Amino acid sequence: MLLRLPTSMSEAQECLAEGAVPIGGATLVWATWQRDGFPELAMSLRDLPAANAVGRGTLGAAVVLHRIDAEVPEVLRRAASTVGTGAVRRTATVGGNIVGSTLRCLLPAALVLDARATVLETDRVYETDLAEVVAKRHLLLGLRWREPVVSGYHKVPADAGGPPPFVVATAVHADGDGRRLLRVAARDGYEVLNESVPCGAGPEEALGTLDRTEFGALPAEAREVVHRQVTDVLARSAEG
Repeated sequence: MLLRLPTSMSEAQECLAEGAVPIGGATLVWATWQRDGFPELAMSLRDLPAANAVGRGTLGAAVVLHRIDAEVPEVLRRAASTVGTGAVRRTATVGGNIVGSTLRCLLPAALVLDARATVLETDRVYETDLAEVVAKRHLLLGLRWREPVVSGYHKVPADAGGPPPFVVATAVHADGDGRRLLRVAARDGYEVLNESVPCGAGPEEALGTLDRTEFGALPAEAREVVHRQVTDVLARSAEG
């Protein structure tokens, strides 16, 4: 297998045009390659500056999870810290987790930030929503978002090798008129729910509205986790 490490957008696009298979840390595909054979040509974005940004409102797809620190919102930082083991987090990338994984632990966090995805194709670079990226398995360059007032994340403890643990992510956003919006996303099994509700009138009204969406059909134990996390993030929002 020949591994290319492009350092510019044009070089990365040339690699794609040549049929290079995008990889990050290869934590999700290595065993499959060992069993089925390695691709002739692969490409990593680890030397591409645009894919390695970590800062306020931006996160590159080639960033390994253990590099995600206090520069990004709490919800993303905590989501990254719960993925796999320390060894996995030192290798696994943002793009691999969101696009290449079936669990997509970072996806609920990115959804509540209302993140937009920057995508690389052979003939263009463009911005789109996360639903398109996941559905079409685009080559992700990075995420951009508007900073929330406050955010939170919780993954329910679960035994290794069992069903995917329930995950809930929350964030409160303010618009230009001072109104606030609560965004909530949850991973239930392999499905991801995502809703936005007004939260200016307090947690009871926000939770009532949320329960009239798909979140209301969650099992009682999962709804309790969602209610607890929403109450917490709204309380912290009120303090700020």
